[in-house]
Amino acid sequence: MVHRISTERVKDLNGIDQIVLRNSQGASAKVSLHGGQVVSWRNDRGEELLFASTKAKGKAPKVIRGGIPICFPQFDSCGSLEQHSFARNKIWTVDESPPSLPAKDSSGKSFVDLLLKSSEEDPKCWPHSFELRLRVCLGADGNLTLISRVRNINAKPFSFSFAYHSYLSVSDISEVRVEGLETMDYLDNLCQKEQFTEQGDALTFEAEIERVYISSPSCVAVLDHERKRTFVLRKEGLPDVVVWNPWEKKSKSKSMADLVNDEYRHMVCVDGAVIEKPVTLKPGEEWTGRLEIIVVPSSFSSEGLGF
Repeated sequence: MVHRISTERVKDLNGIDQIVLRNSQGASAKVSLHGGQVVSWRNDRGEELLFASTKAKGKAPKVIRGGIPICFPQFDSCGSLEQHSFARNKIWTVDESPPSLPAKDSSGKSFVDLLLKSSEEDPKCWPHSFELRLRVCLGADGNLTLISRVRNINAKPFSFSFAYHSYLSVSDISEVRVEGLETMDYLDNLCQKEQFTEQGDALTFEAEIERVYISSPSCVAVLDHERKRTFVLRKEGLPDVVVWNPWEKKSKSKSMADLVNDEYRHMVCVDGAVIEKPVTLKPGEEWTGRLEIIVVPSSFSSEGLGF
């Protein structure tokens, strides 16, 4: 079958616009204007690489549990705003005239630029004027890249945290290990954000994990032993990495009613983020955060992945 680079606008079951990106090899990504959220990413064999709950409805203001939600201007419950804050609940617009980006983030790629601006509907406890731009790129090799730019168009400084809350699809969480975080300090959200140091040569999963690895390396690998594939996350402007899996007990709680049966076993969140030291922008300043996710065949080793 002959494929071509394309960008198509469609509607989901709730009538919300989505942008479908395709490359010349048949890989695809789907981005919803609800939250600027990547809701699907498939390789050239049609295999879905991102997790989404089978109960995911995505009906505004409900956020789909899965894909890659954008957490801005607050991650989790680290401030006075609702959990993960409001950007993921807003309807974004397609940015028809975005500022230029380096050629590596456009040349030969299928991409879309989205824009979210501050409005009077934003929470009164965060009364700041901003522009949040997001470019989602699907490369010729099937790599997925997200570039976010936050500009302060206010008359006074403001601070924010940010995360690409990436739900990766895995065979079984017990077969997964995360490499690249060894010896890193982390804040454990299950222990009132107490700080610890990672002791193992890789992070594996035997119970609930919710950690923020601070000042982490620019490259992290998520190895799926059963599927013999590795997600490689490369990040810029995002010093922290969040690792999360709710495990069985929490996944069956009321707060996670949109997860069914043992779906927690088939997901892991590994987020490029800036959390521990929030970004502060003076009037007119701009911040950029970039995340690239690559999928490669793997032996059970991170050799050759650029650590």
